Amino acid sequence: MALTLEQVATLAGVSRSTVSRVVNDHPNVNAETREAVWGVIHEHGFHPNNAARTLASRRSQMIGLVIPQALSTVFSDPYFPILIQGIAAACEEQEYYLMLSLVRAQSPTTFRRLVGGGHLDGLIVASALATDPFVDRLLIENFPFVLIGRSLSEAPITTIDADNVHGATMATQHLLRLGYKRIATISGPQDMVAGMDRLEGFRVALRAAGTTPPPEYVQEGDWSEWSGQRGMSTLLSLASLPQAVFIASDAMAIGALKVIRSAGMQVPGDIALVSFDDIPLASSLETPLTTVRQPIHQLGYTAASVLIDRLRNSDRGGEATATRIVLPTELVVRASCGQQSRFATAQRQPDARDSHTRHIKGGMPQPEPVHG
Repeated sequence: MALTLEQVATLAGVSRSTVSRVVNDHPNVNAETREAVWGVIHEHGFHPNNAARTLASRRSQMIGLVIPQALSTVFSDPYFPILIQGIAAACEEQEYYLMLSLVRAQSPTTFRRLVGGGHLDGLIVASALATDPFVDRLLIENFPFVLIGRSLSEAPITTIDADNVHGATMATQHLLRLGYKRIATISGPQDMVAGMDRLEGFRVALRAAGTTPPPEYVQEGDWSEWSGQRGMSTLLSLASLPQAVFIASDAMAIGALKVIRSAGMQVPGDIALVSFDDIPLASSLETPLTTVRQPIHQLGYTAASVLIDRLRNSDRGGEATATRIVLPTELVVRASCGQQSRFATAQRQPDARDSHTRHIKGGMPQPEPVHG
C-alpha cells in the first residue's frame, strides 16, 4: 500500500513538515535528515502527490497561458500551436505543468478562477490587447505574469515580443524597392498591439518614401483566413486596384490568395503579396509566400523560461525585475512578391541562386530594464 506523507515522517523520525521540505528541495534541512527521509522514500516507493507539495511549498508547479482570442481563431491560426509548443517545451524542461485558458472576454469570474484559486504560480498572457483590464488586475494583485507582446502600459511589466514594427517596415520597403507604387495592406486587429505595430511599420515605410495610402487601401482583419478573404475581396472591388499588398499574417494571406485565384488573377503577376509570421505552410503553397519570419516557438519558450526563473528567484528571496525582450524578425523572400520576375529582365538574368529562399535579417534581441 502506498505511504502517506505522515507515514513517511513517522518512519524517518521527523515531522510531516520536514518531509515536505525535503520533497520540495528546501535548503533549510540538514544532510543527515535529508538522507533519512529520502531513504524511506526510496525504500517504499513513495510518490508525493501534487496537493501535498502545493500545501508545503505554496507552489503548484503549474503556470497558465491566457489567450484572449476567439476559439475559432486559436484553432485555425497556425501561430498559436507553434507558440504553445514553445511554452510547453520550456515547462517540460523546468518540470512545470501548463494550463491553457481560451477566453476572449476576461471577466472578474475568470480572473478569480485563474488567480484566486491558488492553482497557478504564474501566468503567461498572449496576444496583448491595447486595453486589457485583465493585465491591470494582475498588476493590482501583484500576481506573477509575463506578457507576450508589447505593452502600452507604463507599469513595470515583463514583455516578450517580436520586432513587429521593424518587420512590417522591412516588408513594405521590399515592395517599394521592387517598384510597386500602389501598395495596400490587410492589417491585424487594431485593438491588439501587434496589429497596431504592424500597421505602423507599413505606414513608416510609405512615409519614408513620401507617399500615403488612400483610406480604402487599409483593410482591417482579425488574423483569420476568413478576414483575409474579406479584406482582399474589398481591395479587388476598388476602381484603382493595388499592385501589391502587405498582409499582417500568413493565415490572412492564405485567405487573400484564394480570393485572388477565384477572381481569375495571379500572384504575383497581377497582385504581389508579402505577409508576416512564416508559418510552416508559407513555404509549401502553390505560390510560396514572401513573409516576415518571427521566432514564434522562441517567443513561447522565452516567455515560459523568464516566468519560471522569476518564480524561482522570488522563492530564493530575490526581487522580481521587469524587462522587455525584443526578438528579431527577418524577411524571407519567396515567389509571391514577384522579385525574380521583376528583376529578371530589368537588371540581370536569373541564375541558380534565384530558386532559393533569401533572407533579410532585422536586429538582435534587446533586453531592456523597465523603469516604472
